[in-house]
Amino acid sequence: MKAAAFASFGGPEVLQIMEVPTPQAGPGQVRVRIRAAGVQPYDAAVRAGWVPPGVTGDLPRIPGNEFAGVVDQVGGGVTGLAEGAEVLGFSQLGCYAEYVVVGAGQVTAKPPGLPWEVAGGLTAGVQTAELALDTIGVGEGDTLLVHAAAGSVGTAAVQFARARGAAVIGTARPDNHAYLRELGAVPVAYGEGLAGRVRALAPGGVDAAIDGAGGEALQVSLELVEDRARIVTLVEHGRAAELGVRTVQGERTAERLGRFAELYARGAFAFHLRGTYPMERAADAHREIEARHGRGKVVITVP
Repeated sequence: MKAAAFASFGGPEVLQIMEVPTPQAGPGQVRVRIRAAGVQPYDAAVRAGWVPPGVTGDLPRIPGNEFAGVVDQVGGGVTGLAEGAEVLGFSQLGCYAEYVVVGAGQVTAKPPGLPWEVAGGLTAGVQTAELALDTIGVGEGDTLLVHAAAGSVGTAAVQFARARGAAVIGTARPDNHAYLRELGAVPVAYGEGLAGRVRALAPGGVDAAIDGAGGEALQVSLELVEDRARIVTLVEHGRAAELGVRTVQGERTAERLGRFAELYARGAFAFHLRGTYPMERAADAHREIEARHGRGKVVITVP
């Protein structure tokens, strides 16, 4: 099969189209012919040299841990899934490819009203957002600060927090402020004086924060949130323990993914596509996500 993979660690340019062995579904697994795969900072870290826990084996390596496509092979012992089923799901790696093999519990049915491109990029945004909110216990009456609020995780977190009854302040570039208002957040610009601007918007204080940007954003969260256990960082994993802040806890599930897929199909929440790239341009997709502060999700399409 064809895949966008890398044989050495480095910048986006190391991603190349390669011919690699087509995987086969074993017991309890399904093989999916991929139509779309989401792109995220996790993938860029893998390409640059980070090895996720539990990953072994030699290069080349195929990035990508979220996808949508059609089941084309069903392993022994699998029930409730048949060849031809349209699904979306998640994996640890391997999704920038024509085929991926995953456990049957890692996919859920794609509703007819869910476009392939959105389906391929849905899991990281919605699952990370809900897990982050659960990790820091966001609920009714809270004031939540979301950094990188216009990104895919931020977009979901703003809407889910508002649905829980929280007020949300979201940091973003000025050209994304109208977008955040549509989602229900009060926008605020990055840059010098950010902590003061947030205090002016939240005279009663900020109860919790989701850091999707790192650096200055995390420092501002430390200044504003009294209880550091109610700060979760999505990017500064190496500093979290020493600072006393949280990282996302919990596991991705097909049940959660299916729930939000149905909500999107019914028009119950928004999920913006920032850009789509054919698999041959996976390097360009990585360049776009590494430019930071973009609105919504970047997705690779597989012909």
